[in-house]
Amino acid sequence: MAARGAAAILLGAWALLGCSGGDAHDDAAGDGTPAATPDEAAPDEGAPEETAPDEGESGWTVTVYYTAVESHHDGEPVAVTGCPVLDCTHGDSELGSYPEDFVTAVQQEGTGRIVHGPHAGEYLNWSWDVGYWLDSAPRDSYGAPLEPFVSAAADAGVLARGDHVRIEDCGTTEEGEPIEPEVCETLSAASWVVTDEFTPGFGGDHHMDAYIGEETGPGFTDSPLYTTLNDATLTVTHA
Repeated sequence: MAARGAAAILLGAWALLGCSGGDAHDDAAGDGTPAATPDEAAPDEGAPEETAPDEGESGWTVTVYYTAVESHHDGEPVAVTGCPVLDCTHGDSELGSYPEDFVTAVQQEGTGRIVHGPHAGEYLNWSWDVGYWLDSAPRDSYGAPLEPFVSAAADAGVLARGDHVRIEDCGTTEEGEPIEPEVCETLSAASWVVTDEFTPGFGGDHHMDAYIGEETGPGFTDSPLYTTLNDATLTVTHA
């Protein structure tokens, strides 16, 4: 069964201009680092330190989120107000009227591509602490464009921004059935990078949300790709 996308509950921290996009990571070795023995090859001076990936860990839940597309939705027109530009929060400008189902999907997934009207080609984005805004791209919670089959979200205390993740085993559906092979192959082939963050309290331990790009047609949430992986196994390379 498909799971509701979680992009709508991601942090809107990018809206605070002048703030850093994330905490800096100090990769330098501490003073207590043992010196290399004569049998060990000394690293090249100035070479970046590499972090070995963790062993695959099971017990993960992986959900997906996507960009809604206006033309795949219907319903009565709903007038939307918000910010006409990125540098704004909780605006009251008229942003146009869109099918009710599309507006609902934008709130659930966080972003939708506008197809008709004066804002065709732009994106209607939404975040709980920003409201609606018009944009040139779907955004993660730090303001960078989302990348299909790359961008992922997690609680900051679970997976840090910049962590690289591979899905080693897709686990099962919510009913305990195997994930469809094509879906598992697609999600497992991707190299995910944590660039997004859940609103505190909505992510949880062992939960990652994976961005899969634009929906491909009407009824996309009934398609096999809009899924939840239960008891999946992930391998994490920490930033």
